[in-house]
Amino acid sequence: MVDLRKLKEAVIKGDQNLSKEITSAALAEGMDPEAILNEGLIAGMNVVGEAFKKNEVYVPEVLISARAMKTAMEVLEPKLIEAGVEPIGTVVIGTVQGDLHDIGKNLVSMMLKGAGFNVVDLGTDVAPDRYIRAAKMHKAQLCGLSALLTTTMPMMERTVTAFKEAGLVTKVMVGGAPVTKDYQKKIGAAGYAPDAASAVDVAKQLVGA
Repeated sequence: MVDLRKLKEAVIKGDQNLSKEITSAALAEGMDPEAILNEGLIAGMNVVGEAFKKNEVYVPEVLISARAMKTAMEVLEPKLIEAGVEPIGTVVIGTVQGDLHDIGKNLVSMMLKGAGFNVVDLGTDVAPDRYIRAAKMHKAQLCGLSALLTTTMPMMERTVTAFKEAGLVTKVMVGGAPVTKDYQKKIGAAGYAPDAASAVDVAKQLVGA
């Protein structure tokens, strides 16, 4: 019988080949896809996320672990769909219009996927109407806005306003180096996260997970 603790450890260590191998073996044994996801992959990423919060690991290690999870998910995802396993929520994410920085956004995207969210990544330089179209199309509960430049922060406010004017119930959360909790409150966004690991906690709170 496959021990899912070994899958969890493989994700923590960022071992892509082993993560995929254990996931395939667990499926071949007829193990529940949701158990593989929760007890193996998500459990591993949770450990990495907590370590990242405490500055015990850094961005490169998180990316390696996220890649290991992604490799395993390529095998697991079709089985999750077959089993009717629903993600805990759908998030549309992107860097706001005028800003081309994506390392932080990519990290948040990977961490959210690792926590069981369905993530629609729109990339960089995303105009308000693109966020809105994607949120409608994917019936997203959340929209994540990233900015690294103080000059592009006003686009966050414009995007939040656009969501309100469109009458969407999608909750908007913001983050990025120059962004603060005070700024989030000022522009009327629903949530703010200072780093990628905290973004997962905020997202879960906003969808009531």
